[in-house]
Parts: sequence; C-alpha cells; structure tokens
Amino acid sequence: MIKVLVVDDSAVARTMLSRGLGAFDDIQVIGGADNAYSARDRIVLDDPDVVTLDINMPGMDGVEFLSRLMPQYPKPVVIVSSIDQLTAEMSILAMEAGAVDLVVKPVAGGASGIRGMFSELASKIRTAAQADVSAWRRPARGTAERPESPVPGTASDIREKIIGIGASTGGTAAVADILSRLPSNLPGIAVVLHMPPVFTQKYAERLDRMTDFDVGEAQHGDVLQSGRVLVAPGDRHLNIGRRVPGGFTVDLSAGSKVNGHLPSVGVLFESMARKAMKSGIGVLLTGMGRDGASELLELRRAGGRTVAQDKDSSVVWGMPAEAVRLGAAEYVLSLEAIPSTLVSFAWERL
Repeated sequence: MIKVLVVDDSAVARTMLSRGLGAFDDIQVIGGADNAYSARDRIVLDDPDVVTLDINMPGMDGVEFLSRLMPQYPKPVVIVSSIDQLTAEMSILAMEAGAVDLVVKPVAGGASGIRGMFSELASKIRTAAQADVSAWRRPARGTAERPESPVPGTASDIREKIIGIGASTGGTAAVADILSRLPSNLPGIAVVLHMPPVFTQKYAERLDRMTDFDVGEAQHGDVLQSGRVLVAPGDRHLNIGRRVPGGFTVDLSAGSKVNGHLPSVGVLFESMARKAMKSGIGVLLTGMGRDGASELLELRRAGGRTVAQDKDSSVVWGMPAEAVRLGAAEYVLSLEAIPSTLVSFAWERL
C-alpha cells in the first residue's frame, strides 16, 4: 500500500481527493492537512510515502512549504493544482523546489473529467512512490562550473546540428539545471516534457529568465537555431521539420498520444533520426516509463550522439534505464556531467 497525505486548505477538496484515491486498492490516504504547518507535523508523525499538495494555501504557500520541507524531510510530492496563469507559475517554482510531478484539477467535464483526473493522479502517485528525492536532504545542491566552448569546430557545424532533450518525472529541475550551465553558442535545443498546457508556457518563460538562451514555447514553423530553446506545448507533439539556413523548422501536431504521452519525447527523437541524422544530439533524462527510449536508439543508429541520465542522479530511472537496456545510449552520465558532454558534441566536426 502507498500511504498518501492530502494537503489542501479546502475541506471539500480534501474529502474529494481522499474518497477518489480510496477507490484504488494500492493507495491508502492516511490523513489530511489544511495548511503547511499541520502538514509538516503529519509528515513527521505519520511518515507518508507520497504527499499531494495544493499550491494556494493561507499562511505559507506550497512553494515556501517545499523549500523548507525538502532539506529536512524529503518526501515525494505531487502538486494538485488549478490551471490559471498564476498557479501554473507557482507550480513550476514548486517543482524546482522539489515536487516530482503535477496534476491539474478539472475545470469541466463532469464525472468523466473527475475520473480521468483521479486515474492520472493515482498513476503519478505510484510513480512518485518510486522516486528518489534523497538529494534534497543535502545541505547544498552543488553548482558545477559552466563548461567553455572549445576552440575546434566552426560556426557552420553548430548551425547544422540540433539538440533534443526529453524528460518526465523530475525533469523540470533537471532540464533547468542543464540549460543554466550551458553557453548560449550551441545548436538549437528542443525540449519535450510531460506537462499540460499553460504550464509549458510558464516553464519556458522561467527558463528564458534563468538561462542565457532565448527560450520560448514552440509555435508551428518556428526556426530552431543556435542560442534558441523551444519547449513543446503541453498539448502538441514537436517534430523536427526541414533544414533551413541557420537551423531547422519545427512542426507541431495535435494528434493522439504516442507512448502514452502528448507531447511525446519519442516523436521528437524519431523526427531527429529522420531529419537531422548524424547532426542530432539526443538526451533522455529522468522519468517513468519508456517514452523516447526506442526512438533514441533510432537516432543513434542514424549516426547521432545519444546520452541517458544515470540512475544516481535521476529522480525516477525509468525512461533512461530503458534506453540503456536497449543500447540506445552512447553515454550514461550524471546530471552534472551532461553539460560539458553536450558542449563537446556540439563542437565536433561533422
């Protein structure tokens, strides 16, 4: 049984979440808390396996709560949030502070929407229960030096290449960590995360402020070029399109889920294998499931360079583990080692 603590200032929401999760045989709601202070006490006393957390609470919001909780009592936390602009931005900050995933509260759809939300929440609770959040207990999360771009290589090499990064559970913090330690004179970078709409937009805005790159949520027909990062919208697949002067176009499509996800990391990597081939550099980070693993193998077979995050630095070693099992990863690296490797790949002569 997975023991869950429900934290929400609304008694109605706590009751709804407790009843909904109680329908799953492998999940046990052991209690609820209506504010951060009582939540902290319940965590210490009851030692839940997973915590669901509302962002907007009186006295101390979810972001501040996590920033205080995780260094002392690291627990897998799933944000259960509304989808308005402010809450979406706070949810991104909460994931940077240690939350492993998020679920959006339904705004419409009646009973079917609620059932869908609980099915998604239960799945993410199961994933969170396997997450390794012990790194948050360390006094300081080290800041490695930013790698310098080497002298070899030419500008044309950079313009002819492309970097694709895919992640799921724990991926928001991992992608931000990598991009914040990369120089901006690299090939264009496409990012796919398993996040809903609005959240991907806010995440892109956050990356734009905290890195040296020009970061935005991708739009159909955008050109991915050196110094630019495009994040796949939460309801669109991102495909690499045709090669143009200075980079590649990106094509967005609604479509159906691939590997269980929309957007899918696999769609990005498969299009890189077809369009970029040896000019493609694929990176598969922390996350549950298999999305992107077999397609990373396609990219490697097409001549591209491929990297998977290692187990010790992953929150959930699912997607990268599958890539390793398939032989898709040319290198298996810690989060700290990935930036310098990407710089080396980017400046290799084709």
